[in-house]
Formats: sequence, structure tokens, C-alpha cells
Amino acid sequence: MANRITGLNSGLDTESLITALTQKYQDKVDKTKGNQKKLQWKRDEWKTLNSKVTKFFNSTLSPLRFSDAFNKKVTKASNSSAVSIVSSSVAMNTTQTMKVDELAKSAYLTGGQVTGGNDAGATLASLGIADGTLKFKMGGNDADTIEINVTSDMTLRDVASKISSTASTSGKNISANYDATQQRFYIGAKEEGKDASFELDTAGSSSALVSALGLDSGNYIRGEDAQITLNGVQYTSKNNVFSVNGLTITAKEKTDDTFTISTTNDTSGIYDMVKNFFKEYNALVNEFDKLYNSDSAKKYNMLTDDMKKQMSEDDVKDWEKKIKDGLFSKDETLYTLKSAMREVMNGSYKITNKDGIEKELSLSSFGINTLSYYKATENERNSFHINGDKDDAAVSSEDDMLAAMIASDPDMVTDFFTNLSQDLYGKMNKLMAGTKYRSAYTIYEDKLMASQYSDYNTQISNAEKALTAKQDFYYDKFARMEKLMAKLNSTSSSLSGFFGGGT
Repeated sequence: MANRITGLNSGLDTESLITALTQKYQDKVDKTKGNQKKLQWKRDEWKTLNSKVTKFFNSTLSPLRFSDAFNKKVTKASNSSAVSIVSSSVAMNTTQTMKVDELAKSAYLTGGQVTGGNDAGATLASLGIADGTLKFKMGGNDADTIEINVTSDMTLRDVASKISSTASTSGKNISANYDATQQRFYIGAKEEGKDASFELDTAGSSSALVSALGLDSGNYIRGEDAQITLNGVQYTSKNNVFSVNGLTITAKEKTDDTFTISTTNDTSGIYDMVKNFFKEYNALVNEFDKLYNSDSAKKYNMLTDDMKKQMSEDDVKDWEKKIKDGLFSKDETLYTLKSAMREVMNGSYKITNKDGIEKELSLSSFGINTLSYYKATENERNSFHINGDKDDAAVSSEDDMLAAMIASDPDMVTDFFTNLSQDLYGKMNKLMAGTKYRSAYTIYEDKLMASQYSDYNTQISNAEKALTAKQDFYYDKFARMEKLMAKLNSTSSSLSGFFGGGT
């Protein structure tokens, strides 16, 4: 770097002169940096948009390719207080008889009162209780037991804790507590059902200890499995939940009489699925149109650091927002994607109805259309509306053809939308396939943009070197001029002194 001196001898504003002389080199640095920053903004916007597209692709569109997604079932019981039922797609459309014979129970032992046991911290010795052993059999199995050794220096609370900890260590789901107010031990299974049950093994326990702790004089409930009778066949469950032929049945109360459960197609569920699809689709294409129809960012130059110094913070933000808002104006990649999606949505399919007649159907066959050019707002002209949708003011007064067709022929509706979804999925999948310039499941050329960003680093470095070299060139020129002027000034002073001295 050249010696950057100021105009001491010439009196010139060297810095300003050199800045002016090298301005075109500075402009190139600023422009390249600006282009790189604009590219980064667009990369960030693409990442955000790509996330929305892949979410729609995976979460909304992908499941609709299969008929099971539309095969919604609902099962209603004539005694709704007795059971709750969730139906899967394989559940049969039929009416069945049912009875809840027993509900699952957890084993529970409520001990008798412990004499003098109104203090949970009292030791057994203070209550006149000697050492002993408590033994519990698990699940009615004589071989599956836990044994608790109780010593007289333990408190009542310690005994309860020892039962719980020993059971936990042994992998048994029981716990115990001592309530000093009631002066009783409470021991319960953590799970319902016969296999999770327990009972005190009186033969293997110390009888004096069992009696003193009130464990032989309380109330015991044995753990039991739940049981239902469905169409004359009995089923058991450990936890009141039964899975039978596509139905998940949760028993809630025991019944004395049989009742009916009826499974039918859930037409409202199919309608809601289609409606949700268009809600997500419209949100996406409306954003595409908003971005594509925006004012071009080319109208606004990127701000340099010097420009920002002359502006307020709010003005800088407003200016940069205008650039960011217009980054996708007339973008070819975006146009290709939205056009491809619209092409599929405008297609038609030959579908066989319940009468065996083949019909060519499109979205308009179900009363699903875009609004007219003048009725729709600018960036919503490619979104679809379901006639009769009560949540859509634009078409809520129209006849609900979709609901009617679902009610009359749900299989035909399912076939149409699975075909549509498969085509849309395939088209989008192709546009998001990995290439030399694009990663898989990406709608934009992220690899190319990363390479371009890296190239800008090289261009900026070269531009800055060129600027520095040109500045050094001029600083060197001015430095030599200053030296000459300094020498000239020195000579002039000497001559002036010489002639002045001879006067």
C-alpha cells in the first residue's frame, strides 16, 4: 500500500480527489456487494417458501393419494354413556349388538385401623410391633412374589415406602401409602386388570405383623379384566379398551342390557378433508401469485453504507422491504411451479360411479371453481372455492354439490380426489427432484445459488483489490507531487533568503 499522505504542500484535498478519481472502482465494489446481499435475501425467501411447499406436499397432499385417507367411518352407540368408539377405515358398515359385562378393576387393599397409628412417623417399636415379613403374590401367581422385611425401628411411613420401593425394584406396579388421619395403609395396583392384580400372602407373611398393621381386617378389591359381549362373542381387556375388527371400543360403564352400535361412512369427515386440502392449496398458490405479481425489485438499487448514513433507520427498512417484496417478480421458477400445479387442477378423470357408469369429472363437477376475474382479488384468482361452503362468503349461497355427491356416492368422490392427488403429487415431485443445480425436495436451484454466492466473494475480493491498487496508484502520484512541491518550496525559500540578504 502506498504512503497515503495529505496535501501538506499543495494545499489540495487529496482524499476527496482520489475518492472522486476511483469512484467507478468503489461503485463496482458496492454493486457486487449489493448483488450478493440481494442474492442472500432471495435464498432466505426461497428457503421459507420451500418449507411451505414441502409441508403441503408431505402433510396435506401425500396422504390423499390413497383411498384410506377418504375412507372415514363413524360408529354411534345407542347407549353412548356405556362406550366410546373410534372407527378405522377398515371398519365394516353394519349394525351390531353389544353389552358391557364388566369394567376393568385395579387391585386395591384398604387396611384396617392401626392402633395408636395417628402419627405416620411413629416407629413400630413404639406401637408394640415387632420385626416381621410381608409377602405379596402378583397376578394370582404363587411363584411371582415380592417380600418386604420390616424392622421395629421403621416408622409407619417407612413401611409404606419400603413396600413401594421393593415393588418398583422388582418391576411390580404397586404402591403403598400410610394415612395417619385415617390410621390406615392403602396399597394399590398402578394398572388395571387381572394380570396386574396382587394379594397379601398370609401364609408367607408374619401373622402378628399383618394383624398389627391392619392388613388382615380391611377391604380388598381384586384386579379384574374388562369384558364385553359383541354379537354374542365375549372379549376381554386389561384396561377397558378393546380393538375388534377396525373398531377401538372403550368401555365406560357396565350395562344390564344389550344395545346397538352402528358404523357408517363419515360424510362430514370426507368433506372436511377435501375442504382442508383446498384451504392449504389456496394459501400456497395465493402466496405464489402475490410474489410473482409484485413490483420488480430491479426498480430499487441496493443501498451502500454511505447511502444508509444519509437516511433514517425507518427509511432504510422501508427501502429494503421494497426490494425484498419484489425479489420474485416474474420469477421463472415460481411461474413453472404454479403453472404446473394449476394444469393438474384443471384436469379431468374418468370415474365409475356406484351404478357402474363411467363419467368424466373435473373439479367443476363437484361445484369447485375459481372465482371470475372481476370477482376475485388480484392475488386470489387461482384459488378454488367450494360452492355452499358456509365459511366462504363468496359461494356460501350456492348449492353444496360436493356434500351431496359425498352423501350419494362417497366412493366416486374418493376415486376422483385420489387420482387428482396422485397426479399433483407426481408433478410436484418431479419439479422438486434433485439435479446438478438443485437438492432433492427443493423447488429452487439452491446449489446454483450457493455457487453464485461463493462467486460473489471472489468478485468482491477482486473488485476491492482493484480499488486498492487504483487508490495506491493515485496516492503514489500525489505523494511524488508533494515531494516535488516541498523541494520547490525549499528552493524558493533559499532564493528568497539569498536575494533578500544582499539588499
